[in-house]
Amino acid sequence: MDTLLIKAATLVNEGQIFVADVLIKDGLIEKIASSITYPDATEINAEGLYLLPGMIDDQVHFREPGLTHKADIFSESMAAVAGGITSFMEMPNTVPNTLTQELLADKYTIASEMSLANYSFFMGASNNNLEEVLKTDPTTVCGIKVFMGSSTGNMLVDNTAVLENIFKEAPMLIATHCEDEATIQHNLKVYKEKYGENLTIEMHPLIRSAEACYLSSSMAVELAKKHNTRLHILHISTAKEVGLFSNTLPLKEKRITAEACVHHLWFDDQDYAKKGNLIKWNPAVKTAADKDAILKGVLDGHIDIIATDHAPHTWEEKQQPYAQAPSGGPLVQHALSALLEMYHQQKITLTQIVEKTAHNVADCFNIDKRGYIREGYWADLVLVNLNDLVTVTKNNLFYKCGWSPFEGQTFQSEITHTIVSGNLAYTKGKFTTNETGKRLTFNR
Repeated sequence: MDTLLIKAATLVNEGQIFVADVLIKDGLIEKIASSITYPDATEINAEGLYLLPGMIDDQVHFREPGLTHKADIFSESMAAVAGGITSFMEMPNTVPNTLTQELLADKYTIASEMSLANYSFFMGASNNNLEEVLKTDPTTVCGIKVFMGSSTGNMLVDNTAVLENIFKEAPMLIATHCEDEATIQHNLKVYKEKYGENLTIEMHPLIRSAEACYLSSSMAVELAKKHNTRLHILHISTAKEVGLFSNTLPLKEKRITAEACVHHLWFDDQDYAKKGNLIKWNPAVKTAADKDAILKGVLDGHIDIIATDHAPHTWEEKQQPYAQAPSGGPLVQHALSALLEMYHQQKITLTQIVEKTAHNVADCFNIDKRGYIREGYWADLVLVNLNDLVTVTKNNLFYKCGWSPFEGQTFQSEITHTIVSGNLAYTKGKFTTNETGKRLTFNR
């Protein structure tokens, strides 16, 4: 591994923006100073560029094993690294579902051989695998995933007694997908009775409604408070849900935290007319008022983390009629670019982006020595040119599925370099593939 010296970068870190040199040796940040000389280092001239901690994405679906016609760990980690994401946490609704320790270990083996980014994998919970869930090691696994609402895959946990036991006995963080299944099924029945098979994408946020989200999220919060569970609710999509979370406690004292996703901050229901099934997600993209309230919740501390819920499907699958088209889309390559665009729009600051995509993720999950630009920490870093236009086209995508909901969008910022655990993994469209990322570990 090369010794790297980043010269004259503008660091964005821990609420401050300042110019400094950064020396990286043996994968770690060895020194941060106004001027560093190290003759044997490979130098990166970062004058005029901004240096951020790499984004830690706490929710992705990389589709391996079992669904590799859509994506795989190599292709999607490559896209993630190109997008400034240096670490990811991947979900268990692969095929087979990650419901045993053996299947969980298999995913770590694949990632150790194929992932360009650092990695962790959630252990999946079902209605009948509590014994396996309780074997999960909190120091080497990011969390336990509970689908309190059906999504891609068949992992719905709808047994109340099972939910009680998971929340009572889980030895670590539980991350939940919250949509009330009974409400969704009732809404779907009503719309089918009225429209038959002629359902359209505009109906998606009405079928998978705000009320379905709030009912499930509020239930999860009640269970967590009852059992003092470490709960993290994923992809908040409604204004009403924001009020379930505290913004008075410091993050490190919170037992209940929340995540917003880039697509719920960028799109709203007026975009269905143009984007169609390409922005069909669960939970659904909802109103502009919901979008604005989620951003406000991010900025005022009710919502702690920004992530992607990257979940690719093939172009052909997305071209099916609304009812048959699967939910989810690819996002990791342009999540940070979209947030930087929101910075240019004066909706969020650079320090807030870094806080919500790196610092807070590391603190929320107790990740060891990552998420900050600090001496002694792993060098997970991203260099960004804030004034270089990049238009998203099919030709510059790295996703295996070959499409993006951001196609045609011109961003005002370019991600120029991505460093993963000290390895210069990405430089202006080119990758270094002889080094893989590292397994995340957790101080629990």
